[in-house]
Amino acid sequence: MKIKVLIVDDSALIRSVMKEIIGSQPDMEVVGVAPDPLVARELIKQTNPDVLTLDVEMPKMDGLDFLEKLMRLRPMPVVMVSSLTERGSEITMRALELGAVDFVTKPKISIQTGMREYTELIADKIRAAAKARISARSVPTAERAAGALPAIRNPLTSSEKLIIIGASTGGTEAIREFLMQMPSDCPGILIAQHMPEGFTSSFARRLDSLCKISVREAAGDERILPGHAYIAPGHSHLLLGRSGANYVTRIEQTDPVNRHRPSVDVLFRSAALSAGKNAVGVILTGMGKDGAAGMLDMKNAGSYNFAQDEASCVVFGMPREAIALGATHEVGPLHALPGMVLNYLATHGSRALRV
Repeated sequence: MKIKVLIVDDSALIRSVMKEIIGSQPDMEVVGVAPDPLVARELIKQTNPDVLTLDVEMPKMDGLDFLEKLMRLRPMPVVMVSSLTERGSEITMRALELGAVDFVTKPKISIQTGMREYTELIADKIRAAAKARISARSVPTAERAAGALPAIRNPLTSSEKLIIIGASTGGTEAIREFLMQMPSDCPGILIAQHMPEGFTSSFARRLDSLCKISVREAAGDERILPGHAYIAPGHSHLLLGRSGANYVTRIEQTDPVNRHRPSVDVLFRSAALSAGKNAVGVILTGMGKDGAAGMLDMKNAGSYNFAQDEASCVVFGMPREAIALGATHEVGPLHALPGMVLNYLATHGSRALRV
């Protein structure tokens, strides 16, 4: 059975391009196109689509307003189509908070080279969205900001241990929920989230405004400090390195791995090499298998690893692959993972540091 897709965009050109791209996939069909949310609302009733692609900025009704109403009244998988601008990235981050599964940037119509890769990207995201678990939105962000877990009360743990996180589809919200529970003295955190260039800086700023810890886009060659999280920039791989006795961030623009840059495998493998048993790995919701092999390398190097469980994942792809490889030690629901990680650090941290 084909995936039924409804396209909503105020640009006739973008609607045409998206229709051609989606219609070219043998497992998809475009069941309607709409220039604004008001038309889309009627088409949703008529066509009952499996996935909606939604422009973030449209006339008659703002894309965010429409998304908020949609997720409250008729929750369904939504892939946002965003302009590659600062405003577009900030709106997209808000859309993901409201319940959108994922997003793509608008195609560069004038550039035909790379169009095949763009087509594959959109198709992959729609397939992932069609399999996604869509649920009612949880407690509003503002009400959860004070929900950080207690301090670790073990200075050795927070200064020497590291938390290494990888995620993809659904990961922006999973990472937000995880980081918002981190106390101000938690170990340094490195994060690889599949996200294009221009969006990771907005993502980091948003998290920094919500969390007790400091969150920033990694710039490279920074000393990794307790109470700080470093997010891989959308244009580069993030790696863990060492400079003398200190852990530092490294940024590399080498080829994509598993079709991704940043890649979770690249980050995890660098953690295996540079930190070994001082690293704790966490793999969250995401499509595909990026991170599974790297997490196994971490386990073999002595790290202790956690995976998000199927019931709480938007897409149970990456965690499933890591579990299948035997790369994880514990599996738990998203809301419990921060406590599980901190409990492990509190009870094993000092012993693990005796090298």
